[in-house]
Amino acid sequence: MTAQNETPDPSTPATQASLEQRLADAVAAESEIRVVERCVSLLAGRYEGEDFLRVVGGHHAEGILGGAPALYWPELWGTRALLHVWDDSATAPVIGALGNQAWRVREMAARVCAERRVGDVAAIAPLLSDDHARVRAAGARALAVVGGEDAKPLLEALLRDPDREVRRAAQQSAKALAARR
Repeated sequence: MTAQNETPDPSTPATQASLEQRLADAVAAESEIRVVERCVSLLAGRYEGEDFLRVVGGHHAEGILGGAPALYWPELWGTRALLHVWDDSATAPVIGALGNQAWRVREMAARVCAERRVGDVAAIAPLLSDDHARVRAAGARALAVVGGEDAKPLLEALLRDPDREVRRAAQQSAKALAARR
């Protein structure tokens, strides 16, 4: 393990480096906009090659490259990478991913919306009634960042959610929203 500002040990496989380091290396080799384009391509279900799959998926990508079903993992990894690399051209694809069939991708897209301050109440509100508690909680957190006064009643309704973590996220998000005003 290396400290944040140290050069990684060359004997450590690239897939063992942190996601941040793998993405920084990819940006240095290609450019941030190109890495973002490739992340968006993964999010759209396209193939970006083994090397890039290793960049965004780390050692977990080896399972898929070894023949395991890809399922939603490349889409999720591409979306997660957008927490670390960004261009505004990724906004529409990320907002579109809020409706992805895989709940993990929806959750990650909500996290990216919050981190990148993209989306609006209309795009995020459907997440608040998602079957998966983690998606509802991520939606609440995103509303705290991108929502306005119209988000307040939606967050208040989540205070009665059956899941404790969703209620906690709604309460924290309502406080954050109020503090922004």
